Amino acid sequence: MDAVKSFKGYGKVDELEQRQFAAKTRRRLLFLAFLALLFLGIVAAVIATVVHVRSRGRGDDDSPGSSPSSELTPASSLLAVCGVTRYPDSCFSSISSLNSDNSTDPEQLFLLSLRVAADELRKVSDLPSRLSAQAGVTIDRGVRAALANVCLPLLQDAAETITESISSLNSTSRVGKLLLNSSAIADIRTQLSAALTDQETCIDSLTEFNATALADLVRSGTMNATRFTSNSLAIATRIISLLAQLNLPINRRRLLTEGNRGPSDFPEWVGSRERRMLAGEVTPDVTVAKDGSGNYKSISEAVAAAPVKNGTGRFVIYVKAGNYTEKVNIGKNVWNVMMYGDGKTQTVVSGSLNFIDGTPTFQTASFGQSNLDFLSFGSEHE
Repeated sequence: MDAVKSFKGYGKVDELEQRQFAAKTRRRLLFLAFLALLFLGIVAAVIATVVHVRSRGRGDDDSPGSSPSSELTPASSLLAVCGVTRYPDSCFSSISSLNSDNSTDPEQLFLLSLRVAADELRKVSDLPSRLSAQAGVTIDRGVRAALANVCLPLLQDAAETITESISSLNSTSRVGKLLLNSSAIADIRTQLSAALTDQETCIDSLTEFNATALADLVRSGTMNATRFTSNSLAIATRIISLLAQLNLPINRRRLLTEGNRGPSDFPEWVGSRERRMLAGEVTPDVTVAKDGSGNYKSISEAVAAAPVKNGTGRFVIYVKAGNYTEKVNIGKNVWNVMMYGDGKTQTVVSGSLNFIDGTPTFQTASFGQSNLDFLSFGSEHE
C-alpha cells in the first residue's frame, strides 16, 4: 500500500515537471520566432537600401547635373547653407528676411548673405565719427587719430569691398544664375577676409592707445557686421561642396591657372605695356628723380598726376635711384598705376612716422596702397 502511495505521489510530481517543461518550450519557441522576424526585418531593410542606392546611381532620383530634388525647400536649403557657418542662427534669420523669392539656390542665398554683411557694415561705417563726437575733448590726439584715420576709412573700405563683390557677381550672372567658379570664389574670400581684418585693425589701433572702453564700444557696435561677414566667408569656403551636396550644377569655366601655358604667357590683367616693361621695352609716362632730371622730384607728386578711377590705360611711373623720404599713398580713386624703380637697394622709399609720436601703427607705413589695381616693381619700402 505504501508502495502504491509512493508511486502515485511520484506520478503527481512528474506531471508538474512536464507542465513546467512545456511552458519553457513555448517560451523558447516564441523567442526563436521573434528572432526570426527581427532577422527578416533587417534583411528587408538592407535590400530596400541597396535598391534605393542603385536607383540613384542609374539617375532614377537625383543625378548630378539634374534639377534639385522636389523635397528641397527654401528652409531646408537655407539650413544647409547656414549650417556651415559659425553663427547659423543669425545667418538663417538675416537671410530669410531678404529671401522674398523663396529661392532654394545656394548661390542666390550666398549673394543674399553678402547683401546682409554689406548693409550692416554701411550702418556702422560712421560709428568712429559718432564715438569721436560723443567723447569730445576727453580723448587724446592718438585715440582721435585712430578713430578718424584708421577706424573710419577701414570700416568704409570694408563696406565698399563687399559691395563691389556683389556688383562683380551680378555683372557676370546669366539669366539670374551666378557664374561662381574657383577663381571668383577665391577673389571673394580674399575680399571678405580683408573686410574682417579691417574691423580687427580698427579695434587694435584703439587698444594700442589703451582706449579699451572705446575699443569695446567698437567691438560691440560692429558685432553683427563681424558675424555676417564671417558667415559669408564660411559659405564662400564651402559653396562648391554645398552645390554638389544638393545635386546642383557647378560652373566649370576654365581658369587662367589651369591647363598648359607657355613660359611667356601672362594672366589677362597683365597688359601689353607690362609685358614690354618686364622685357625692358617700356616708356614711362612720368619720371621721378631727386636731382630734378625727371618730371617730378617726389613720388607723391607723380601719384597726384595719375588718372583717377575713370582713367583708361596703364599709367607708368619710373622712380630713379635715390632715397625718397616721404609718405606715399595710392588712394582708392587712383587706378591703373604701375610703378618701378632701379632695384630694391637703389630706389628706396622711407618715412619717419612712428607710434611714439602719436601716429597709429597702421599709419606708420611709408608706402600705402588701397586701390584695386596697382603694380610695383624694383623698389623697397621701409
